[in-house]
Amino acid sequence: QVRLVESGGGSVQAGGSLKLSCVNSNTWHGFSGCGWAWYRQAPGKEREGVVFLEPGSPPIYADSVNGRFRCSRPDAKNTVYLEMNSLKPEDTAVYYCAVYFDGGMWYDWTRFRYWGQGTQVTVSS
Repeated sequence: QVRLVESGGGSVQAGGSLKLSCVNSNTWHGFSGCGWAWYRQAPGKEREGVVFLEPGSPPIYADSVNGRFRCSRPDAKNTVYLEMNSLKPEDTAVYYCAVYFDGGMWYDWTRFRYWGQGTQVTVSS
């Protein structure tokens, strides 16, 4: 069973920062050659892609977070990070990590096979 665990969410004021982590705790698949992504979903809104990270390529960010968020996967290990800076109230959402991209458009959440349970990020004005 695939198990991805996100952490690092919380409540901050606008302009603050948070760093999310997504740990792949599986022992049978390290997903080293797979595409990863962070998504978010605000109440009443559809799940939207935040960043896509594919081995050997620079991250692709959604316009809404480009320049403020930074995604990394040091040494292609089992943890993916999302550093979020200059946070805005509109960044408030549950953030999910996903892995195993089946191709197509990365911002189409149905193209990822495995998901974490999500971590809440709340930004107050």
